[in-house]
Amino acid sequence: MYKKHKAFDTPEDENAKIWRYIDFTKYVSLLDKSALYFPRVDELGDPFEGSYSKVNVDQRLTLFYESENLTDKPLPPEVLSNFHKFYKRFITINCWYLNEYESAAMWKLHLKSNGGIAIQSTFKCLKDCLKDKEHDIYIGKVNYIDYEKDLLPEDNKFYRFLHKRKAFEHERELRAIIDDFPSNVEEYDPSDPLWSEGLYVPVDLDILIENIYLAPTSPKWLFDLVESVTEKYGLNKDVLQSSLDDKPVY
Repeated sequence: MYKKHKAFDTPEDENAKIWRYIDFTKYVSLLDKSALYFPRVDELGDPFEGSYSKVNVDQRLTLFYESENLTDKPLPPEVLSNFHKFYKRFITINCWYLNEYESAAMWKLHLKSNGGIAIQSTFKCLKDCLKDKEHDIYIGKVNYIDYEKDLLPEDNKFYRFLHKRKAFEHERELRAIIDDFPSNVEEYDPSDPLWSEGLYVPVDLDILIENIYLAPTSPKWLFDLVESVTEKYGLNKDVLQSSLDDKPVY
């Protein structure tokens, strides 16, 4: 279920609109499973996910070498670094685009054909739709920093999963995050499928989804198909065609 956390910066307006851009097969999966997919953070494709900045690493080195005479000597930097990499295996994330309006850039970024779909929801709907009672689910905005110059906070384990490089600022990302680190790490088996994939989190689709948008260039037959599939799964929501390709008037 949703849980507040001090590390997570949430939208001031609970009714702030959020968007999730997916293809038709993922849309059918969403309807069929009534669940959002949370992939492991190390499977998202960005090698910087869950990492720290160079400033952080430099400070660790300084702290380590200047603290040799202290009773509580810090962990060697390489040990800490390896643990941070290992921890990434247990963080799963579901990503949304936070903006009042749909985005032409996001359509192009996430979709490889004209068969794309955007689920329009709100921050409040996302919080309220979660039915998973096994995991604590935290939601917050991503901050964008310069990984060469900026210091990333280290006083909470979640901060490194709530920061990305400035090159991704256009994503305006809102993240739902689950920390599934085992209580007994000795039981971790990397060959177990449980650890090789993400998590499906059950949701109430009637609460989650406000509107369903098709990509601007989607053909009429796909619009009819999405309407039909949506109806067959008993979801009473509007299916709309994106207006981004409407003809201008003069």
